[in-house]
Amino acid sequence: AGSAPENLTFALRRFAPRHTLLIDAAQMDEAPGAIRYFSPQEITGIGAFSHALPLSALAAYLTAELGCTVGALGVQPAHNDFDTPLSPPVRAAMYRILGYFTSLWG
Repeated sequence: AGSAPENLTFALRRFAPRHTLLIDAAQMDEAPGAIRYFSPQEITGIGAFSHALPLSALAAYLTAELGCTVGALGVQPAHNDFDTPLSPPVRAAMYRILGYFTSLWG
């Protein structure tokens, strides 16, 4: 959803999900490409994601407006440079995440 995921909530509204998983870069002081799940309660307490609007605000909005449960996957970036491609460890993490979900519904 890019740097403003709140702009795509209309698509979620049409889909009417029971669960929503947000995936974002998160500063977790781990090795680049590390993946961590954040529960709805943890999203509220963390400010390490990469958007101006905190994901906790987006999660609260989705929960209130759509009635869905929201969680998040944080991926440790190698760097936070603007407009640069994904580093190899982060790209590998994205493929691991994609592979996992593909195996569930593939």
